[in-house]
Amino acid sequence: MHSTLRSTSVFRRITGPLCLVLAGIAASAAAQTPPGPPAYGPAIQLESARKVAAAALAEAQKNGWTMAVAITNTSGDLVFFEKMDDTQSASGQIAIEKSRSASMFKRPTKVFGDMLAAGNTYVLGLANANPVEGGLPLIANGKVIGAIGASGGTGAQDGIVAKAGAEQIR
Repeated sequence: MHSTLRSTSVFRRITGPLCLVLAGIAASAAAQTPPGPPAYGPAIQLESARKVAAAALAEAQKNGWTMAVAITNTSGDLVFFEKMDDTQSASGQIAIEKSRSASMFKRPTKVFGDMLAAGNTYVLGLANANPVEGGLPLIANGKVIGAIGASGGTGAQDGIVAKAGAEQIR
């Protein structure tokens, strides 16, 4: 009986501080976890989508790039699309896919490319997760209202064009 009491007492002296240390580590890890993506807001309307696309296409034209630009709503459904003359045929569908991905996942498509580059190949199994730069969520009042996708240049050029459009909302 005496040794059982001693073992219980030792156990309590060890586990009490250990629990505090583990709780502190868990709290620290939680504090370092980045916040999740913003919530969805009301879906972008046609007139706003046209303004976003116009700014994006103006940026493309200013730089001498031919592009396709797509605007989708919060569900990833196409709201507006425009393709400049002489833009490669595939760019239309790619712009739509980038916009759909950015809207559905509430994050830039470049995030998926960065994840792949870091060796996270599971991204390839995510339906609608386009890993190419040029898709950005459209944020109004801190909420995702849709997304823009641009295609026709390099990934970086597509990103510049998408950003010019997205800045019309902010």
